Amino acid sequence: MSEVAADQPKHGSATSSSIGLLVGAVGVVYGDIGTSPLYTLKEVFSGQYGVQVGHEGVLGILSLIFWSLVWVVSIKYMLFVLRADNQGEGGVMALTALARRAAAPYPRLKAVLVLLGLFGAGLFYGDSMITPAISVLSAVEGLEIAFDGVEHWVVPLALILLVGLFLIQKHGTARIGTLFGPVMVLWFGVLAALGIYGILRQPQVLQAVNPYWCVHFFIAHPGIGVAILGAVVLALTGAEALYADMGHFGRKPIARAWFFLVLPSLVLNYFGQGALLLDNPAAARNPFYLLAPSWALLPLVGLSTLATIIASQAVISGAFSLTRQAIQLGYIPRMHIQHTSSEEQGQIYVGAVNWALMIAVVLLVLGFESSGALASAYGVAVTGTMLITTLLVSVVMLLLWKTPRWLAIPLLLSFLLVDVLFFAANVPKIIQGGAFPVLAGIALFILMTTWKRGRQLLVDRLDESALPLPLFISSIRSQPPFRAQGTAVFLTARSDAVPHALLHNLLHNQVLHEQVVLLTVASEDEPRVAPDRRFEVEVYGEGFFRVILHFGFMDEPDVPAALRLCHLNELDFSPMRTTWFLSRETVISTKRFGMARWREVLFAFMLRNANSNLRFFNLPLNRVIELGTQVEI
Repeated sequence: MSEVAADQPKHGSATSSSIGLLVGAVGVVYGDIGTSPLYTLKEVFSGQYGVQVGHEGVLGILSLIFWSLVWVVSIKYMLFVLRADNQGEGGVMALTALARRAAAPYPRLKAVLVLLGLFGAGLFYGDSMITPAISVLSAVEGLEIAFDGVEHWVVPLALILLVGLFLIQKHGTARIGTLFGPVMVLWFGVLAALGIYGILRQPQVLQAVNPYWCVHFFIAHPGIGVAILGAVVLALTGAEALYADMGHFGRKPIARAWFFLVLPSLVLNYFGQGALLLDNPAAARNPFYLLAPSWALLPLVGLSTLATIIASQAVISGAFSLTRQAIQLGYIPRMHIQHTSSEEQGQIYVGAVNWALMIAVVLLVLGFESSGALASAYGVAVTGTMLITTLLVSVVMLLLWKTPRWLAIPLLLSFLLVDVLFFAANVPKIIQGGAFPVLAGIALFILMTTWKRGRQLLVDRLDESALPLPLFISSIRSQPPFRAQGTAVFLTARSDAVPHALLHNLLHNQVLHEQVVLLTVASEDEPRVAPDRRFEVEVYGEGFFRVILHFGFMDEPDVPAALRLCHLNELDFSPMRTTWFLSRETVISTKRFGMARWREVLFAFMLRNANSNLRFFNLPLNRVIELGTQVEI
């Protein structure tokens, strides 16, 4: 959905529509960053960083958090990154497609940008594993404040909630999605109220708005320095979701929700927690829950748990959307994508991703057992993705937008400096548990690059023995075979060669159909392709036609539905007169130049287990014939 489209009212007045978009954006986009107050200050003052709970320490940390939110989220993301939309769509894969288009004249730069984007996507999956675990754990840990001796129930209860969340994914979020916005609006209202309640105790905490305290903290704590940013960055987790979910609401509702509700609520709550610490340093063990009056503690635990479930839901949905984009762009094998809503195209379910995330989240909870321990693993993936986003946006600003260099370069260098500092602060976490998201990102990066390279090798090997189409058609004219009634559609990646399935069918069955359509499905570097640009048709004669279907990376690749729009008198795509022929290749690893042998074996395994074109392209089950062939790579 483009920004313009997102801002257009569909029903009722423009005002009610805008309010609805704001509430929806709060519910979907801000769940992750909105639950950061649960654990950020608790982690900062946990003791491992050596920050003392005193006047200078509290004001310094609050100032760092405040100016990080202003610089990274308000300025970098809201004013610049959100403008780098790919026809209204955001996220690291959409940005990679945009940057690749901008770098088209520079092949080497283009290749580097693709690799960066793929690694960023891998890190996003790693973040998708940690966010549900740390968020739900931190919420349930509020029971430790309310009751004594319940510590051993925290992990089992968190696991029950998380497993239940993944189990309901296949049913879709359409029914409960309408609750997300109001609940999160209530959540941010409670954050603000708690913050004001705390600030009234120690109004001096408002001095932290002055950036002097940031500088003073670094001067007064030279040993801690950059390392403390590894904890401060917890306040920024979820910033990437602002960009990733832009396609659902448009830039303006997301920005308005941030400036008018989310940012003030977060700042008030952080400052309220800081005021509590000045008043009672012992509250550092859990300043968020101890900020609340005793009578409000249990309701706050319940609301926090609901808010963290919503935050987890948003991250899981983001992983589904990213997977669909990657499939359409050809970076991961095709998987079965289930649409859970007949009205909202973005509500999808990818079973393989869902179960993989669930297993990873369960292992993380069992392995780390607390939000404090998980915080040591959190931040590496987030800051890595933020750094990659800045690099990709830099290319877009300089090469695509043609922003004056005197303005762009100093600004981009400032963004990069901050991102590098945050990333460097989180590097030591790799040996403290942060290796998990990094290893997950590297593994997914290897899988994506192996699949992309393997598919290219497969096409190259098939081309070596391919028969040129003009030569084949001329042989048909000289020795015409028997022509059966109806239309045969052969899916092929090449537009100028005869598909292997066609040759095998003619060789074994000695027959051709009256109409033979060589169909190529092309994925574009844009979210959606307009209907008038959906297909290209070329007539070769002798009943042969070339059809190219164009889909964006957010389009539903329903091939039969798209072909029904192909109005050509000679072609008949009626279901009972159309037969679909697919090729299924079996890859054999050899010593030929291509990829390392272990990657060839990995690609062969991925190809063998990939979802077939039959389901992915929504082909009719009873009208498909698959013909196999072996290919050495």
